[in-house]
Amino acid sequence: MITIALLGLPALAALFLLISRSAMAKQIALVATIAELVIAVVAAVQFAQNSSVQFLAEYGWIPSLGIDFKVGMDGISLLLVLLTAFLMPFIVYVSFKKKYDNQAAFYALLLLAQTGLIGVFTSLNGFLFYFFWEVVLIPVYFLAILWGGERRVAVTFKFFIYTVLGSFFMLLGFIYLYLQTPGGSFDITALQSLQLSRETQGWIFWAFFIAFAIKMPIFPFHTWQPDTYAESPVSVTMLLSALMVKMAVYGAFRWLLPVTPLAVEDWGNVVIILSVTGIIYASCIAIVQKNLRRLVAYASIAHVGLMAAGTFAFNSQGLQGAMFQMLSHGIGAVALFYVIELIYEKTGTMEIASLGGIMSKAPRLATIFLIFILSTVAMPLTNGFWGEFLLLLGVYKYSAVLGTISTLTIVLGAVYMLRMYQASVLGKASAATQNFEDITFQETLILSVLVVVIFWMGVQPGIFIDVAKPAIETMLSTATQTVLN
Repeated sequence: MITIALLGLPALAALFLLISRSAMAKQIALVATIAELVIAVVAAVQFAQNSSVQFLAEYGWIPSLGIDFKVGMDGISLLLVLLTAFLMPFIVYVSFKKKYDNQAAFYALLLLAQTGLIGVFTSLNGFLFYFFWEVVLIPVYFLAILWGGERRVAVTFKFFIYTVLGSFFMLLGFIYLYLQTPGGSFDITALQSLQLSRETQGWIFWAFFIAFAIKMPIFPFHTWQPDTYAESPVSVTMLLSALMVKMAVYGAFRWLLPVTPLAVEDWGNVVIILSVTGIIYASCIAIVQKNLRRLVAYASIAHVGLMAAGTFAFNSQGLQGAMFQMLSHGIGAVALFYVIELIYEKTGTMEIASLGGIMSKAPRLATIFLIFILSTVAMPLTNGFWGEFLLLLGVYKYSAVLGTISTLTIVLGAVYMLRMYQASVLGKASAATQNFEDITFQETLILSVLVVVIFWMGVQPGIFIDVAKPAIETMLSTATQTVLN
């Protein structure tokens, strides 16, 4: 019932807001997301650290088509459910100061997106996974196109077309797999048990990979991302960067790697080369960015590129690193976009050249911002260190050349993040920051929660790594056996 509760709570809260049009929509949404976090923590406490699927719930939906409402969590799913539940209160809260027309609809759409995310991370039926994958897109589309910036229509339409096209290829892949199962089934066990030829796995691999590559996004499928991040409301940007890109990495873990291990062996090198290319490309673009939000957007492409490289290296270190980095990047993305929004609220600009001198005016904000920067550049004792360390180790184990090139993500990341911090926070105050006020006690307390988690994960990474490790090792063992046979 825990999995059903995790799915049902945000969905019911969204429905209530749409029907009631309550003037207290933002407070109701915040309470709903906090209650969701409590349920997720209860699940984590009750979770047994093994490779089995737990909190299973299965109901017939369209049995004649092999479609069941089957959800549950192993360690991989649990960590991403926890990440979603932990970050959603921040994503809701950051919008409190904004005046949105029809705020009940705005917060209802955020809650509906959370429902879709939880559905993606817990689905154990291929069609159900695709269903929730599309469910997430619908509220995000309306959030961006109704409450975004001046260029929102063109930018959001591009994002929509990209993702729908990718989803179409994934649906074709699921339908083909369904037709190969005895009696026709979308059940995850049936799909992962298929003995497909190397050639068949090859085209299934690309059908799924295109959908996942667009959502991550991996170079050269990334072009929708910077504009969408820049033009969307800050809560939507957080949702996209911190959580939606994780859907794609998770999709590779759950469906691509187990179903097409032979194709991963054949094509993994191409994906890693694309990913490493994206790391360098996005990092170089980030270095010359003049806008804070666009800089972090390109930084996100670089970090996700390393996650993809580690995932398709398809070894224990790479997969554990990708899993840990999904958590770290999600927390870091929300943290950075939160601070950037605070700076924008106080100055009316995100242009780096118009800032400066914030340290002298707001030492609390400047100090917390520096911690978030250090986490992003993988400083030891922060959560960013362990994810990148394991990812680089995994890629290096796959290929010494590609692993060595991948280390540029740390060097280039330090360049663009520290230069951005120096230009926007240090030095003399500008006209925009002359009357800059430090963050309030409440804002300090909220940001401090993120700081504590950053150091907790940095000091005790094993707590998080050990949750997903059994499921990862089982998946690797099964895939390796398939390749050897």
